[in-house]
Amino acid sequence: MDLKKYTGRPIGLNLEPVDLEAEMAEEKLEIAEGRKATKETLEKANKLGFDFVCLTGNPGTGVTNTQIIEAIKMAKANFNGLIIAGKMHGAGVSEKVVDLDSISKFIEAGADIIMVPAVGTVWGVGEEDVREAVRLAHQKNALVMSAIGTSQEGSDEETIRDIAIRNKILGVDIQHIGDAGYAGVAPVENIFALSKAIRGRRHTISMISRSINR
Repeated sequence: MDLKKYTGRPIGLNLEPVDLEAEMAEEKLEIAEGRKATKETLEKANKLGFDFVCLTGNPGTGVTNTQIIEAIKMAKANFNGLIIAGKMHGAGVSEKVVDLDSISKFIEAGADIIMVPAVGTVWGVGEEDVREAVRLAHQKNALVMSAIGTSQEGSDEETIRDIAIRNKILGVDIQHIGDAGYAGVAPVENIFALSKAIRGRRHTISMISRSINR
C-alpha cells in the first residue's frame, strides 16, 4: 500500500457493526455498505493489506456491543491483522458505553485492543469506568485504546493535554484523537499537543521525522 510506504506506519480502517435491531436513542443514520463490518468488507480489507481493523460505531449508526462481538468473530475468520473493538461513544444506541461484561466477551471473541471513550469526552463515563476496563483488559492480555470521538478533538490544546494525561494515569496503552477538524483530521496543533503530553517533545519529533519515504 502506498500509505504504508509514505508514512512508515501501520495502516488500518474503521468498519461498523451495525445492528439492524438496535434500540436507538436518536435518529438512525444509514451508512454505505462499504463502511459496515461484513464478511465482504473484512475480506476486502485483508486483500488490500490493512494492518488493523477497528470495529466501532460513529454517531447515530446503531452499532451495539452485541453486534461488535459478532463482528470480532467474523474478523477472526476473515482478516489477518490486529482487531480493535469497542465504543468511543454511544453510537446512537440506548446501552451502556463502557460495559465490563461486553469487554470480556470482546476479548474472548478475539479482540486484541479494546476501545473505550477517553475520560472527559462522554457524559457520565468517569475515571473508575475506564480504570476498571483497563484492569480487566490487561488481566486478559489485551491492550486498551482511549478515544476522543466527540468533536473535542477540535477543542483547545489545554483540554487535549488534560485528556491525554488523565487517560495515561488510568493505564490506557494507546490514545486516539478523532477527525472532527479541518478536512477530516484533528487540528495538527492538537495532535502535536496530545503526543507531547504523552511522551514529550523528543519522542514526538522523532516519530514525525522517522519515515524516509515522504
